[in-house]
Amino acid sequence: MDINVQAIHFDATEKLQAFIEKKLAKVGKASDDVRKAEIVLKVEKPETAKNKSTSVRLLLKGTDLFVEKTCDTFEEGIDLCVDSLLRQVAKYKEKQHGK
Repeated sequence: MDINVQAIHFDATEKLQAFIEKKLAKVGKASDDVRKAEIVLKVEKPETAKNKSTSVRLLLKGTDLFVEKTCDTFEEGIDLCVDSLLRQVAKYKEKQHGK
């Protein structure tokens, strides 16, 4: 699976990128149809709490899955996005087996 990380209004550290790749590997194992993951990390209004927006778009064969979360940290946002994506991938696989 190809992973593309885009950081807006800041520079993503190597540690953060490694964390993202490790977490998204779970989604890649859940389905063989995953071709690419596009992650956008954005800091909104730096002086407020819950100002880190994380969005993940998964490109699968035949469809795209999208999740967006806003949290205190990017790590928390990635965790929540991965959990949601795992549920979406499971639903996608059920639909594919039903056809």
